[in-house]
Amino acid sequence: MAEEEKKGKRRFVGVHFACCNVYQRIYVNKAENGYWGACPRCGKQVRFVIGRTGTDSRFFQAQ
Repeated sequence: MAEEEKKGKRRFVGVHFACCNVYQRIYVNKAENGYWGACPRCGKQVRFVIGRTGTDSRFFQAQ
């Protein structure tokens, strides 16, 4: 178990779903190779793969 999870802190990215104008936290999956989630209103799915080079961005917008 990751040290962050022991402390109750899970890794996430923030996503603004423009389709329904709502914000949702998307948490890292169990394999820790990406973030999978969906709009809480319409169900539009998003997937962010964790790459080798990565990004410093923590917030994204889904069209």
